[in-house]
Amino acid sequence: MFVFDPMYFVFVAPAMLLALYAQAKVKSTYHAAAALPAPAGFTGAQVAERILGAGGLAGVHVEQGQGFLSDHYDPTERVLRLSPDVYAGRSLAAFGIAAHEAGHALQHAQGYAPLKMRNGLVSLASVGGGLSWIVLGIGAVMASAQLLLAGIVLFSATVAFQLVNLPVELDASRRARTQLLDLGLVGPQEDREVGRVLSAAALTYIAATLSAALTLLYYVFQYMAVSNRDDS
Repeated sequence: MFVFDPMYFVFVAPAMLLALYAQAKVKSTYHAAAALPAPAGFTGAQVAERILGAGGLAGVHVEQGQGFLSDHYDPTERVLRLSPDVYAGRSLAAFGIAAHEAGHALQHAQGYAPLKMRNGLVSLASVGGGLSWIVLGIGAVMASAQLLLAGIVLFSATVAFQLVNLPVELDASRRARTQLLDLGLVGPQEDREVGRVLSAAALTYIAATLSAALTLLYYVFQYMAVSNRDDS
C-alpha cells in the first residue's frame, strides 16, 4: 500500500525551494520599493487610469479591492481591482503593480493570443486540477496504472495553464515598464526599482510553472513504474 514516497520530494523539492525564495523576495522587494515615493506623485489608481486612457480603454474601471497584493484584472467585467496599498499608494511599488495589471487590460483589448489561451484554460485547469489529485491519490494507493494515467491527463490542464500563464505575466510586466516610461511617470532610475519589483513577482510564476511541470513528471514516473510492474 502506498503511504510515503520520498521520490516525490526529489522531483518537487527544487520548485518548493524556489517558491519559498520567490515569496520572500517578493515581500522584501515590495516593502523596499514601497518606501520609495514616486516623483510623479500619483496614486496607483491614477497610474492605472492614465495607462488605460492612453490605450483608449476608458471603459475599463479601476476599483479598490481587498487583501495584500490581491491586485488583478477581471476581463469578464472589465474591471481592474487594486489592493488598498496599491490603489492609494504613491510609491514605486504601487506604480509597478498598478501598471502591470493595466498591462493585462491592454493585452485583453489588443487580443493578445496567449491571454486568450489562458482565459480559455482557466475553467479546465480548475476542474481538472481539483479532480486530478483525487484520481492520482487513489491511483497511487491502488497502484493502478489506469487511474494514474487518467490523473495525469487531468493534471495536464493545470500544467498547460501555467505554461501559458508565464508568458502572459512576463508580457504584462514588459508593457508596464514601457508605459510608465513612455508616459513620463517614471525615469530610468525609477524604472530600475520598478523592474526589481516586477522581476521578483515573475519568480513566483516561474516557481508555479516549475512545480506543476515537476509534479506531472513525478506522476509520469509513477505511471511508468506501475505499468512496468504490471507487465512483468
